[in-house]
Amino acid sequence: MTGVSFMIPFVTIGGIFLAVAFMVAELPFTEATTETVFEAEGSFAWYLAEIGNLGLTIMIPILGAYIAYAIADRPGLAPGFILSWAIQQEQLIEAAGTLVGFSADGAVAGFLGALVAGLLAGHVARWMKGWPVHSVIEPMMPVLIIPVLTTAFLAPLVIVGLGVPIAIVDDALTTFLQGMEGANALLLGAILGAMMAADMGGPINKVAYVFGAALVGDQIFGPMAAVMIAGMTPPLGLALSNFIAPQKYSAEMYENAKAAVPLGLAFITEGAIPYAAADPLRVIPSAVIGSATAGATALWLGVTMPAPHGGIFVFLLSNSALLFLACIALGTIVTAVVATAIKPDFEKTVADVETETGPNAQATARTND
Repeated sequence: MTGVSFMIPFVTIGGIFLAVAFMVAELPFTEATTETVFEAEGSFAWYLAEIGNLGLTIMIPILGAYIAYAIADRPGLAPGFILSWAIQQEQLIEAAGTLVGFSADGAVAGFLGALVAGLLAGHVARWMKGWPVHSVIEPMMPVLIIPVLTTAFLAPLVIVGLGVPIAIVDDALTTFLQGMEGANALLLGAILGAMMAADMGGPINKVAYVFGAALVGDQIFGPMAAVMIAGMTPPLGLALSNFIAPQKYSAEMYENAKAAVPLGLAFITEGAIPYAAADPLRVIPSAVIGSATAGATALWLGVTMPAPHGGIFVFLLSNSALLFLACIALGTIVTAVVATAIKPDFEKTVADVETETGPNAQATARTND
């Protein structure tokens, strides 16, 4: 979670700059097109694209670095960054692949490799922090000895043992996604959508988000659209349910609905957490169904989103702004319909509990009859 939190600003800068570069490239009388923007050296679109590419490149080692930092504090930061960055270098992975008899074919380990590298670096660095050392050496431990030894110890394992196989899997996954259509796209969209709503900003949500954001760097924009749309629908859908059926929610939830709308529009799924905390057995399935429907529909229709964040504020960057909005509306409506259908009236639920547990249960029941 720490790694993702620190990574998001880099993802946002990279994605927004790259998306704007594509928009500029589509303007008349420009030197570049969306297909040639990286070759149009010196053009305004090229400058924007290069900055965007830097952000999307550096986000992967940032992820690994701050995963390690969360585990081992400062001694884990540099090893996590270096090791995560090392397995993004084509020449290192290619050489390591040759050493063990694999051909990486220019693939790198991606965010999956960075995640593993960050976890390993963090745990090894934390283990070394517990070593008993002389007082003369102790000041050098966090800035010299632990980072150097951690990197030296893990580099062969990470580059050869993890980098190469993960790179091959990552490359195969990228190739598979590029040719996905029909039922496969529906399935992937549904899975990503369900993950976005399953814990509303928690680890499962972050895995789906990082997956979509990482593919933006590979010029695959469909999953990011599905992820963004699916992440917007839980707070919007539950707020809509609250507005159309206020009797099913407490007064506090009705006030929360007013805040959930702007949060949902801004792609902040956490706006739905108060609803989930109050009634998880009904709210979470409702959100998962709505988000899975929205994500599957978006990928099936071929909706794309080159910006990894921004919500409603970047909808014009989609290849089809109207379909992007339509998928959000669909997911919102499905979430609201399911939640409204399965949630009982709020006052009735309280009365039922009092009737079943109170000392005058039978008398109350006769009175109600």
